Amino acid sequence: MATPRTPQPSLCVSDPLPTSDAEGEVCVPEGGAAVFLGEHRLHRVEVAAVYLNIKRTKAYEEIRLGRLRTVRIGRRRLVPPEYIDDYVELLKREAEAA
Repeated sequence: MATPRTPQPSLCVSDPLPTSDAEGEVCVPEGGAAVFLGEHRLHRVEVAAVYLNIKRTKAYEEIRLGRLRTVRIGRRRLVPPEYIDDYVELLKREAEAA
């Protein structure tokens, strides 16, 4: 019989990043390393799709077509925020041309 798991406590404090002037929340799980919960520099494609208010499949289609650019780290495909902005600008230009 499995025993119920108890959630691990964590200590979260609001602190600025030491290398940036951006503020965010730093969480230190019990017995773990600190994790910054502020703005990420790279987003998974699924997260970029949420920012763009499109479905995951559409995001991958736009990547395949070369309209939404990404970077690769190993096998992972990630989207920097500026590439999301570039894609939005592309959509604006297309809308103006139509």
